[in-house]
Amino acid sequence: MAAVHTRDIGEETLDLLRRLIALQSVNDLTPDSGQEIKAANLFEDYFADLPVTCERIEAHPGRTTLVVTVPGTDPSCEALTLLGHTDVVPVDEKHWTHPPFEGEISDGQIWGRGSVDMLHLTAAMAVVTRRIAQEIADGGARPRATLTFVAAADEEARGGLGVPWIGEHRPEAFSWDASLSEMGGAHIRGARGRDSVVVIAGEKGAAQRRLHVRGDAGHGSIPLGRVSAVEMLGRVSHALAQAQWPHASDEIWAGFVRAFEFDALLETSLLEGSYTGDYSEFGDLAAYAHAVSHMTVAQTVVRAGGPINVLPSSGYIELDIRTLPGQSDDDVDCVILEALGELAPRVQIERLLSEPATASSIETKLYRTIEEVFREAHPGAVVVPILFPGGSDLRVGRRKGGVGYGFGSCASGATLGEVYSQLHAHDEHMPIEDVASTARELERLVRLYIGE
Repeated sequence: MAAVHTRDIGEETLDLLRRLIALQSVNDLTPDSGQEIKAANLFEDYFADLPVTCERIEAHPGRTTLVVTVPGTDPSCEALTLLGHTDVVPVDEKHWTHPPFEGEISDGQIWGRGSVDMLHLTAAMAVVTRRIAQEIADGGARPRATLTFVAAADEEARGGLGVPWIGEHRPEAFSWDASLSEMGGAHIRGARGRDSVVVIAGEKGAAQRRLHVRGDAGHGSIPLGRVSAVEMLGRVSHALAQAQWPHASDEIWAGFVRAFEFDALLETSLLEGSYTGDYSEFGDLAAYAHAVSHMTVAQTVVRAGGPINVLPSSGYIELDIRTLPGQSDDDVDCVILEALGELAPRVQIERLLSEPATASSIETKLYRTIEEVFREAHPGAVVVPILFPGGSDLRVGRRKGGVGYGFGSCASGATLGEVYSQLHAHDEHMPIEDVASTARELERLVRLYIGE
């Protein structure tokens, strides 16, 4: 007989979320930060004495990922993996009006670092997994498909000690076939009133570059006829700033644009790449729209020079480049050289971190299940797959041939712009009703997918 759960799933998730916030697993990008072992300890206690397997994976002391698995009865069924991370980014506490690590509840919101990114969903994943395990312990049947909850370390530092590390060193630890992680479920309100609910179906890649330039050495007192590396860097910077970078032309971008219900002329220009505006038509998603519609090139670091009386002969500028699906490293270098034009012979391109963009098909069982759950929760809404401009652990599974989607729920009606504005922000907070709806709809999705 299946267990009767005495606590409301929203209340249970909220309680667990507050405990996770209080752990203060701050990842400052150094190996000894994060200390996600605290979350691993919490979750091991949470799943104690239940019919699950728990495995700790530690790429560095204290940087612990916990893998909790509920085995299914049918190995031929595609397993489902819930990828939650337990680290959070640092805070500048003087800019917070609510304590960042207390999980304070006020004004219908829960406040705290990680409440949005992504401890609320990590908590919901744990609660749903525990409920299914508890039902088995109480005499219920096992699901057909295996369910795994991963409480991952180091996501905020691109996972060098977390999921990407596991993918390289311990790929057998869990299934990569079908995964859920962060940032779905927000709304886009069309100009004519249509409600769209978003699913993150892909994310941009990274193609960091260091451009080395050559200049003319010499004494600072006799600059005539010489071009120092500083001046050359200025010319390179200007050329890059004036460049037109490749534009998206796929169906994910098209679906995102159509969700706004723009007039036909504007929509056509956005889809064809002839748009020349500032994206203000997208409101608080202007920067987001620009990011997911282009390969973006951000100039972030410049180095040159030494003594003030010496013309430097070398220097470099670093670029944080984010690529669209299908763009290769060679494509990136080609468009950089094209942008530099006559400056190109004096520039050497060095490749730094490079990770291709990833995207999952929407013609999958998991995506169809997400659609079913969202349409039940939001009658009349359109489910729209979109691209995420940042990165998540889902990219690892996609590169291994699996599919992965960003999931969540905003019963409050929170828009994508409102949700996205909370990422890494001061006074990060989330509506309590969205914590509850995320847990409810995740439970519905998991039960549909694993086949009880």
